[in-house]
Order: sequence, then structure tokens, then C-alpha cells
Amino acid sequence: MTTEADQVRVVYRKYGGSLHWNHPARLLGDDEFGVWVGCPAGTRGRRGEEPPVVWELPFVILFPRQAWWTATFNPDDHKTAVYCDITTVPEWRDGEVTMVDLDLDVLRLRDGRIHLDDEDEFAEHQVLYGYPADIVSEAERTAAWLMDAVRSGDGPFGGAHHRWLSLVS
Repeated sequence: MTTEADQVRVVYRKYGGSLHWNHPARLLGDDEFGVWVGCPAGTRGRRGEEPPVVWELPFVILFPRQAWWTATFNPDDHKTAVYCDITTVPEWRDGEVTMVDLDLDVLRLRDGRIHLDDEDEFAEHQVLYGYPADIVSEAERTAAWLMDAVRSGDGPFGGAHHRWLSLVS
């Protein structure tokens, strides 16, 4: 049974503060990799103020401590196994976890291919929003690290998500 204390609001923002992806989740627990939340099939989310979407499959999200990324892990029947967002360090307060999405994404597709996505958006937003140089360099460093870690299955990318996903599947 899920209690109100188990509920958390996941809020991604864009640089400058505008609302990006946001949705409810259930706090599952934490381990050496960070804090895990789960979203069962049927979870409703929104990108900014767009109409809500309903996710048909369950998933879990890892919010590592003091790192510039988050990672979504999907079940076997999803085309994307792992979807990492390059973000500012996630902050927890008052039942909410929030971070700034810095455009770059690292994906591991179900067939094993690794892909760095949205490099064009990242370049465009550096100019449009005036990303500070330290944010740009941290985002690029994090993306490079994630590409290697996801490819080699290091840390949480070696299957740590399975036990957490089993709690929401």
C-alpha cells in the first residue's frame, strides 16, 4: 500500500525556470547509487503545460547524490532500456525532487546501441539562455562519462535497477 509519505513529485525544469517534464512517483528507497523512485503503468505526466500523457509501461528513475544526471530504466518491452538526462544536481525538498534539464541525453536502446541525443538543442540553448561556461563544461563532462558508464555497464548501469523495477511492475 502506498502512503502519502511515499509520494514524491518529480519536476524537471529548463534553464531559466520554465516547467519541463513533471509527474508523480513513489519513493522506493536508496542504495549506493542514489535515490530510486518508481512509476507504475498508467502514470500521468506532463511536459510543461502541454496536455498530460499516460505512460503505458512502468519505469524507475535514479537520482544520484551530487551528480549532474538522472537515469530512467525501462522494462524489457520498451524500445529504450536506459534514458539519462544531463541535469543539474537533483535537489530534494518538501516531497519534491527538482533539477534543471540541460538538454543532452544519453540513451541505451534495447538493441544495445548507445546514443548521445540533443546536441543541437544543447548548442542552441547555450546561446539562447546564456548557459555559463562552468555549466556547459560540467554538462559535456557528464555526458562523456555517462556514454562510457552506460556502454560498459558500470555502476547502476549493470542491472541495479532490476530490483527496484520489480517493485512497480
